[in-house]
Amino acid sequence: MKFTLGKQERLKSKKLLGKLYEEGKSIKVFPLRMVYIQTEHSSKFPVQVGVSVAKRNFKSAVDRNRLKRLLRETYRKEKYTVYDAVQKPHIFMISYIAKDHWSYADLALKMKKLLTLFVAEINKEENGKMNDTSKK
Repeated sequence: MKFTLGKQERLKSKKLLGKLYEEGKSIKVFPLRMVYIQTEHSSKFPVQVGVSVAKRNFKSAVDRNRLKRLLRETYRKEKYTVYDAVQKPHIFMISYIAKDHWSYADLALKMKKLLTLFVAEINKEENGKMNDTSKK
């Protein structure tokens, strides 16, 4: 697996973004929040991801763009944990919810925790669905 984050892996579709925020589930590992949903998308990759930083918390575009670059980089280095565990296509948005700057090293640790929590959640959902079908 390549450790890249190409155009096909990024979440850009307005329809998918709308569906994500309407129907998606959320998990948090401060200062990160992930909204995710299992849905089909047009990419050949199993996951499409987007990152966001609130303008309310960081007025300067320079600060927002730096934090988004850090989020994309930490995800890019840790995405193998998600790719190894996901069987069905998912989309998710990772948001930075803190009001102050965090270092790259701290963000990398939190991203790793967030992605392992996400994997645990989807595994729990899959096991829950399997148990429901076996009871019928």
